[in-house]
Amino acid sequence: METLAVALLGFFFVGYVVLGGADLGLGMLLPCLGRTEEERHRTVSAIWPLFLVHEVWLVAAAGLFIGAFPTLEGEVFSGLLVVFVPLIAGWMIRDAGLWWRAAGMGPAADWLVCGGSWLAAGGWGWLIASLLNDSATEPTALGLGALTTLFVLLLFLAHGLGFATLRLTGTPLARAQRLTGRGGRGGRHSLLLTSLVSATLAVLAGARLPLTEHAAGDTALRLIVPLSLAALPLLLAAHLWLWRLVRRGGFRPSAL
Repeated sequence: METLAVALLGFFFVGYVVLGGADLGLGMLLPCLGRTEEERHRTVSAIWPLFLVHEVWLVAAAGLFIGAFPTLEGEVFSGLLVVFVPLIAGWMIRDAGLWWRAAGMGPAADWLVCGGSWLAAGGWGWLIASLLNDSATEPTALGLGALTTLFVLLLFLAHGLGFATLRLTGTPLARAQRLTGRGGRGGRHSLLLTSLVSATLAVLAGARLPLTEHAAGDTALRLIVPLSLAALPLLLAAHLWLWRLVRRGGFRPSAL
């Protein structure tokens, strides 16, 4: 049961890093791809409504981590509090910008989306660097943390650029295609490559955690793991349905 819980946690976490990293990267690229009010509106609209279902993967991972590995969760969150604070702050700022943009705010909301995306992506980089450290419950040294964070920032930028070629239209799409290669294939190939690198990095970071040694008791696992397994098909179905709806034009990238 412990092994199944670890596998599910890894699947949820990798799912968020790959999917959520794409819309974070697109938010980071907002000033580059959207240089006018209309272009920025089009770019921000491309993140809707997918970021909502992307975040469900993170909620699922956090819930499983807290329920199935409560002791380790306490050690990690307390030991890496200085890392989690900017990460969560960036996440909240980015999401606030997206909602305020939907409510009609203009440049101020765009700055929140872009700045929050950079802060959250940097937080993820520092977290991954800390998990790859000798002690997964202490922040990593500044030098190693800075290098890993820089790599993750560049990875998210490239990931968001490939995502942009699938979601944008008009001039922002043309800019994204010039950076990834002419036509749609360059963007798709870039997205596949960055997805693979992101997933590998997430697995390597998670593998450093002593998960099986800190698993909850059998009673808790027999409740949490089946519930997570039951929720997984629903999550996948909802995600595929939303992507299909977006591709059919149910949600247009050019309008919220």
